[in-house]
Amino acid sequence: MYESIISHVKNYVEASNAHIQALTDKLNEVCVSKHTYLLQPGTHVMHEYFVIKGCLIAYYLDSKGHKHAVQFAIENWWVGDFDAFFNHKPSNLFIETIESSKLFSITYDDLNTLFQEAPIYERYFRLLTTNAFIAQRKRILSALQNDTKTRYLEFCSAYPNIEDRVPNYHIANYLGVSAESLSRIRRKLKG
Repeated sequence: MYESIISHVKNYVEASNAHIQALTDKLNEVCVSKHTYLLQPGTHVMHEYFVIKGCLIAYYLDSKGHKHAVQFAIENWWVGDFDAFFNHKPSNLFIETIESSKLFSITYDDLNTLFQEAPIYERYFRLLTTNAFIAQRKRILSALQNDTKTRYLEFCSAYPNIEDRVPNYHIANYLGVSAESLSRIRRKLKG
């Protein structure tokens, strides 16, 4: 049951059986149907989620009601409104399942207890946060420097095989282009 998260942890830190037990004792399995909201703006964020199986999207709506995709989360990714979770403030994000999903959740208090019991998890989450920050910076620079085709190929590299799992309009939104423009790019790449 815990194989995916154990493997993920061990890709970043050396975890003993006691370390793994400390983590798994604090995780709760959550099964969520397709098109279910894990989080909506204005709600208090109680959990962070690790994706065992499934696909989710995190997005926000601007003042005009336009959706802006912030993140996709697929197997072996963490997802949540990290700002709201760590700073104890209401969420700004929607997190919605694109597919029926199986997740592990952990609460803020359990995560902090875990950091005390097994400090290797501070390193683990620091490495994940650093990687996320670098990926976000690359995404911003790519949006400023690269054409749609290049950005789409970078997206496919970051999220392998996701184009078969996520509607075209979500990917286009994430890339900041129209769905029609993305469809043209995809056709050219297949042809």
